[in-house]
Amino acid sequence: MSSPGSHPNIRQVFVAGAGIMGGGIAQVVAAAGVSVTLYDVNADAVRGTVEKIRWSLGKLHARGQLAEPVDTVLARVQPATDLAAAAHAQLVIEAVPERESLKRELFTRLDVLCPPEVLFASNTSAIPITQLASATRRPEQFCGLHFFNPVPMLALVEVVRGAATSDATIERATSFVRQIGKEPVLVRRDQTGFIVNRILGAAIGEAIRLLESGQADAADIDKAMRLGCAWKMGPLETADLAGLDVLLHMYEAMQQHEPNPVLAPPALLQQLVASGRLGRKSGGGFHPAARPTA
Repeated sequence: MSSPGSHPNIRQVFVAGAGIMGGGIAQVVAAAGVSVTLYDVNADAVRGTVEKIRWSLGKLHARGQLAEPVDTVLARVQPATDLAAAAHAQLVIEAVPERESLKRELFTRLDVLCPPEVLFASNTSAIPITQLASATRRPEQFCGLHFFNPVPMLALVEVVRGAATSDATIERATSFVRQIGKEPVLVRRDQTGFIVNRILGAAIGEAIRLLESGQADAADIDKAMRLGCAWKMGPLETADLAGLDVLLHMYEAMQQHEPNPVLAPPALLQQLVASGRLGRKSGGGFHPAARPTA
């Protein structure tokens, strides 16, 4: 693989989806000095996410962790509700909800709007990149860029090679990850769940099944993993932070493409999501207040 400086820096990024992940990606891209368009069909969602970015940048600035004034960074984030704005980007990063039909439809539209040289990337956590790339005429210029939540705080980005992804695309995507201050890990085989979510999904699933069986309560399961395995957060705390609905979608996507009892969605997870207990964002999940215990 080429050295980090072997490719010209990307100067214009288009992020599709103004949710938690899309907003986090837009923030770190802008903080790295790159112009970014943040797109969503919902104008209120875009405005709300831009304000959350302002708040997050303010916290970083107060701690001395932001090199520039907040307004300088925020000026690089351009809100958009017109998908045509993607035509001006060098890199498109999709971060819409984890539904394959939605992602494929979006990429089909983007493929028409964007010049042939534009790179496409998906932030999917579980759907095979090859499946998404097949919705376009540029599978060789399509890869996975899987960021982790909270994006401004976590360094890892999984760079996922699809069946047709070219070496040049992987090299440029890896260079971009380093350009924005993140650490790339190459996923060489396009298997659902990639690296982290296959391992973490198995661990969280087993923790939920232990809770279901009455083996231990949620607080002690998480405490055991924090103290016994030096995890910063226990598996159930991690699930609450990620969002139980997001976790359920991940399990469902992995089962659709590779049925595996180890990665099957536990019944308790499905029940909590159905009842509206989604983790921290709803005020409760596996833990009543959905906050890590001391």
